[in-house]
Amino acid sequence: MQTTKKKGDNWELIAIKYLQNIWYSILDCNFKFWRFWEIDIIAKQDNIICFIEVKYRTNIRYWVWEESITKNKLFKLKKSIDYYVLINNLNYENIRFDVISILKMSDKYRLKHYKNLEI
Repeated sequence: MQTTKKKGDNWELIAIKYLQNIWYSILDCNFKFWRFWEIDIIAKQDNIICFIEVKYRTNIRYWVWEESITKNKLFKLKKSIDYYVLINNLNYENIRFDVISILKMSDKYRLKHYKNLEI
């Protein structure tokens, strides 16, 4: 697992701490497939591998994460997940795609975890 994070990745660290608090094991962060294709967090809970996209907002007007994941982004996520599954010899029945949406509200955060989304 990559442990060095850039300053701008603080929201991913918040998501990682949240996941660890609910008994997820973090397998990888910022897994890259090709030059700009990346999965934010890969985690495991029980026998399920979760591919997690983290979305961060500072304005409640832009809170809806669905608006920020374009068809092109979904295509890249799917290809990256397919590659990870292939190189790690995983079973598609034991994987899922999640989104963690974080809204910064002055000095605190509101976090929502959307599980088992279709891509």
